[in-house]
Amino acid sequence: MIVFEVPSGELVDELNRQAAAGGITDAAIVSLIGAADSFTVSTMPEGDALEDNITKYDLPGEMTGTGEIRNGLAHIHVVMGTEVDRAVAGHLHEAHIGTHFARAYVIPLT
Repeated sequence: MIVFEVPSGELVDELNRQAAAGGITDAAIVSLIGAADSFTVSTMPEGDALEDNITKYDLPGEMTGTGEIRNGLAHIHVVMGTEVDRAVAGHLHEAHIGTHFARAYVIPLT
């Protein structure tokens, strides 16, 4: 298992960069933990599973997730805990890390 640490920056881009630097093109992201200062997620509308409802949140969230790296690109599903005990879940498009950190625990498949 490899741990990708992201102390600051945009999480998805940084995971893609670290995977490329490590020669990892396919892997399981078995755990993602940390907190983001802002984030963007999408969900599928009821009438069309091929569409995305994309929502940007300009608020901090504690993060947990899983996913994969396929063909060098991270694909992550998250649950973000925000104020007032609210959970926001979906496909992670971006997460800006700064105040805290993020760590992805990765098992390479290639």
